[in-house]
Amino acid sequence: VQLVESGGGLVQAGGSLRLSCVASGTIFSINTMGWYRQTPGKQRELVATITRRGYTSYADSMKGRFTISRDSAKNTVYLQMNSLKPEDTAVYYCYVDILTVATGMRNYWGQGTQVTVSS
Repeated sequence: VQLVESGGGLVQAGGSLRLSCVASGTIFSINTMGWYRQTPGKQRELVATITRRGYTSYADSMKGRFTISRDSAKNTVYLQMNSLKPEDTAVYYCYVDILTVATGMRNYWGQGTQVTVSS
């Protein structure tokens, strides 16, 4: 199983970015998908999650600005980020709970994509 992220980059404050994360491999099913972010010297923090049924949850600082969604047919999770602030600058990681025949249910992480918001 492999997760490939895309969509990061440099944007001015107030701008928008859309991150994507595609899971590939021998996948039986996917449960929760989500995004975390991390800045140097800090712990990785939760950004948003979305369940298999589409229930979403967000960290308080992202509510109203970020939207998580998924396309289960494409094994893809998205993060639409609007009204970006310099403090949103971080490496963003996707994670996915994937069930495979070989390993059972386990958590997989993407390689991370850098988001930089300039003031």
